[in-house]
Amino acid sequence: MDYMTPGSMHKMMAMADGDWKTDMTFWMAPGAQPMTQAGNCTNKMILGGRYQESRHTSSFDGQPFEGIGILGYDNAKKVFQSTWVDNMGSGIMYLEGKWDDATRSVTLTGKTTDPATGKEQLIREVFKWVDDNNQVMEMYMMADGKEFKSMELKLTRK
Repeated sequence: MDYMTPGSMHKMMAMADGDWKTDMTFWMAPGAQPMTQAGNCTNKMILGGRYQESRHTSSFDGQPFEGIGILGYDNAKKVFQSTWVDNMGSGIMYLEGKWDDATRSVTLTGKTTDPATGKEQLIREVFKWVDDNNQVMEMYMMADGKEFKSMELKLTRK
């Protein structure tokens, strides 16, 4: 019963339910000029409050962009688990990480496939609850054996 029962981490995730404005800055490579785009995100808890579904919409290079994230907290492993899919690729990104009370953030790590090379690429994501109406997600990737910030997503509650 403990494994299936939503707990305090699930309640914390539910506080982010609703509609959000997104402002994204991303870098295609270390030292590259930043690109920006604005969009929207809708979060809602699903499956009895066990997972949070995030649906993102915007445009990317003049094309419609859609992405879906699922965030959960595994009561047995005591870790957050995150998946991401979008219409700009055909793979699934999977990350795991732990909550840090001191920084009000979760640091997730995992792998994705670099579409240019077809090779696995290490990913680190830091998701911070700034306050009830603001969140920030930073994504880091590896290039030439060094980590670089590839994306920053600021979310503001509508």
